[in-house]
Amino acid sequence: MDNKIRDRILTAANIFVTEKSTVREVAKKVGCSKSTVHKDFIERLEEIDKDIYEKVKELLEYNKTIRHIRGGEATKNKFLYQKNL
Repeated sequence: MDNKIRDRILTAANIFVTEKSTVREVAKKVGCSKSTVHKDFIERLEEIDKDIYEKVKELLEYNKTIRHIRGGEATKNKFLYQKNL
């Protein structure tokens, strides 16, 4: 694996774990698509660093369980913003 890709994956994983952010937020910070970040986390990270992989996997599962709540909050905020215009 290319060192540039390896560094990107480790950087993205560290951002994801330390900031407890979403895949979209990490993608913006590292400058690639969310699909690439997700593929890096699911397929490539396990080969590079098992410890970080386990942490990332756990956080991905957590984000998956609360995504319906985030979506509801976003919709609520959207309509509150439109009402205040």
